[in-house]
Amino acid sequence: MEFPKFLLGDNTDFPTAIFVVHTEYPRFIINLENDEVEWLEDFTQEDEKELESESENLINMATQFYDREVSRYEE
Repeated sequence: MEFPKFLLGDNTDFPTAIFVVHTEYPRFIINLENDEVEWLEDFTQEDEKELESESENLINMATQFYDREVSRYEE
């Protein structure tokens, strides 16, 4: 099964949270309500150094994805 790079998620147990799921490596879920990120991968120390530089870009992409999706709902 093929998934899009980003998915929106919500849950009634977290009524104010806005979750964006990144489905490609490195997989993560970000809660845009508080910018908390949960990584769904186990990283080595070497991976963590690379991740530090890439994570800001990935989080910006997740936020842009959310903004794009919301604007499409408003149309």
